[in-house]
Amino acid sequence: MTAILAQTVAAARYRIDRATSLQPKETGDPRRPSAAALQRRWIIERTNAWLGNFRRLVVRYDRSLTIYGAFFHIACFMIVLRRVVQ
Repeated sequence: MTAILAQTVAAARYRIDRATSLQPKETGDPRRPSAAALQRRWIIERTNAWLGNFRRLVVRYDRSLTIYGAFFHIACFMIVLRRVVQ
């Protein structure tokens, strides 16, 4: 029984060691975000800046969340429409 258990543990450890050795090693400052993370962050910040041009969204006058959501969708549609027309 202990031989089977020892084989199972050894096989699991081999798989874990192999999986961790195949992962790419991090180089440089670990606090610095990757290029892909910076690109996603830039897209989100750019979109938030575009939405900030719509006063009705910046200052929420509406009491109903559905009306606010509708104006959010209208603002997104207008942003996309401006990009398509250009």
